[in-house]
Amino acid sequence: MKRMQRIIDLLEKNLENFKIEIYDNSNLHSGHHNFNGTGETHLLVALKSKTNYKINRLQVHRKINNLIKDEYNLGLHSLEIKIN
Repeated sequence: MKRMQRIIDLLEKNLENFKIEIYDNSNLHSGHHNFNGTGETHLLVALKSKTNYKINRLQVHRKINNLIKDEYNLGLHSLEIKIN
């Protein structure tokens, strides 16, 4: 299974109150330190709340980083998180 699908599955399972989209921005880093821009190494996770409750953004960021921490050992280099 590819990295983006693993992360989507993990986040959908653990963040039920959010609509989740994930984008591969690896190509934007092509040429940086001889990187070729492939491999799902630079990702953007966009979350949109399904509720009107106030969101603790720091808590959500921590939860996501804790859930995907193993991906960094598998080649993930950068994760950007946007919450709306």
